[in-house]
Amino acid sequence: MSTQTQPITLTLPDGSTRAYDAPVTGLRLATDIGPGLAKAALALKVDGEMRDLGHLMTADAHVSIITRQSDEALELLRHDCAHIMAEAVKELFPETQVTIGPAIEDGFYYDFYRETSFTPDDLVAIETRMREIVKRDEAITREEWDRDAAISHFKGLGEVFKAEIIEGIPAGETISVYRQGGFLDLCVGPHLPSTSKLGAGFKLMKLAGAYWRGDHRNPVLQRIYGTCWRDEKELAAHLLQLEEAEKRDHRRLGREMDLFHMQEEGVGMVFWHPKGWTTYRVLEAYIRRRLEASGYVEVKTPQLLDRRLWEASGHWEKFHDHMFTSQAEERDLALKPMNCPGHIQIFNQGLTSYRELPLRMAEFGSCHRYEPSGAMHGIMRVRQFTQDDAHIFCTPEQVESEAVTFCALLASVYKDLGFEEVLVRFSDRPEKRVGDDAVWDKAEADLKAACATAGLAYELNPGEGAFYGPKLEFTLKDAIGRKWQCGTLQLDFNLPERLGAQYVGEDGRKHHPIMLHRAILGTFERFIGILIENYAGHLPVWLTPVQAVVATVTSDGDAYAHEVLADLKAAGVRAELDLRNEKINYKVREHSLAKVPYLVVVGRREAEERTVSLRRLKGGEQFGLALADAVTRLKEEATPPDA
Repeated sequence: MSTQTQPITLTLPDGSTRAYDAPVTGLRLATDIGPGLAKAALALKVDGEMRDLGHLMTADAHVSIITRQSDEALELLRHDCAHIMAEAVKELFPETQVTIGPAIEDGFYYDFYRETSFTPDDLVAIETRMREIVKRDEAITREEWDRDAAISHFKGLGEVFKAEIIEGIPAGETISVYRQGGFLDLCVGPHLPSTSKLGAGFKLMKLAGAYWRGDHRNPVLQRIYGTCWRDEKELAAHLLQLEEAEKRDHRRLGREMDLFHMQEEGVGMVFWHPKGWTTYRVLEAYIRRRLEASGYVEVKTPQLLDRRLWEASGHWEKFHDHMFTSQAEERDLALKPMNCPGHIQIFNQGLTSYRELPLRMAEFGSCHRYEPSGAMHGIMRVRQFTQDDAHIFCTPEQVESEAVTFCALLASVYKDLGFEEVLVRFSDRPEKRVGDDAVWDKAEADLKAACATAGLAYELNPGEGAFYGPKLEFTLKDAIGRKWQCGTLQLDFNLPERLGAQYVGEDGRKHHPIMLHRAILGTFERFIGILIENYAGHLPVWLTPVQAVVATVTSDGDAYAHEVLADLKAAGVRAELDLRNEKINYKVREHSLAKVPYLVVVGRREAEERTVSLRRLKGGEQFGLALADAVTRLKEEATPPDA
């Protein structure tokens, strides 16, 4: 019996088409378009799905060729880098078992099982062997295996972890294995056509521990992290950024500036020192003033609430793994992970009229969420935190205007704090959610309409919305190009109904309000960490805990130094006195390390002339001023931008 192949038409991103009488591979398509593209091609995308360059296309499709310049290239390169690292490890240390090795942000890792611990010298040897494998230009090919044969093969190699992974794959599903040189690895792909396509833009970074499948009851694995980029230039830029980030690390600067500390007796919780708490309170006061000026009312809700409320809201089912729970008087209780259910309880005290809406209810709410020990990072990711949280209860007609108004407030606050560039992501319905699809359709459409009115361009972030509604995520870019997701705006049609919130509409009937969950900073802890790193500790003067230190050259200036200090404090400047019998250069170094903005130097001559020597410690600028002029200047810099 003869078989006939159907002609196929492949549509390219520019709308042009290529027709073929028989199935065709991605490499053939790239070659037909041009030899330059064929040389640059790494993979292809078929109807939105990434495929190997050797993938055979048998039907009409929309196709694009992936090159190093494509958005998708980095994840592909990083995934292959993990496989090449695994091959290098197996060549150097054959007794090692390979487990799982994914691409991650900025790079990749692979988890290995080995009785002997890897050393930093081993990483050097592994990276050297990886570069040899790249030079070998080993072809990377996909093979489909019978499930039982694959299990038997990997068990025969002593790779029990790989065999266990395959055993967990349902019978009948395709088992794909990739071969590069003499190395075989279980993987769904896609991959580069050969190892030489990886290039030289990679580096192994560090070792860490991990549990098999993330379970502490399972064997301990050794994880090797690496970074991978399109080329050596991008790699060098990334390594330079890491070097700069290390200098700006908020944990180190927090110690040097005496702002805060953390310890094992309070895992994931911050011990704020007087100076750090000063910055915290100044930031909180600034946000409070901005909210009051924008028509918000401030409330305070309980920390510990009964399980029944969390069940009604949906948190007990959808968020329970992240909640700290307790029992008292035979009742299940939970520390609040968020403030919204409590705010609805306040709304529910009395029947609200549509004339009272929108109601903008704010709280600097202290919340607790369980974060695994390995996930926490200084004050950036903690278990106890305070949100600059608020919930706007409004009618359907008010949703768009309230969303637009909030976005303008958020942009203004970020600008005051020194962040001009804000990126927006639109996160739609997650797999675990409450509410009907029709309600989600409406919520997502309304939030997109608000974005259009506000002139916000956004990137789609599929499936990452809150369990009760879609959200906008606002991401800042800091001084060295890193991105930090901070503010959020979530549109919620579900929780008010679940918790019985109602208002009387213009028609005299009862309706459920729409609820906008919103935060600007996100959490005070994390945002202060971001500020410290963005400014490398040199915070804007209005946020700095100690804005000026009055320092004497000799004891002859002590009495006048007290006068200067009194004038500065009377003007609202947070100032301290340094009368120690130390050389002025020593004082400059010490206060520079503490990131004090100004040193006000006085001596006998300054006392006689009623002047000061004002020294800006960052940059070393120094000039003499009359005392009154110096106080005026420092007062201006010390004043918050909204005052």
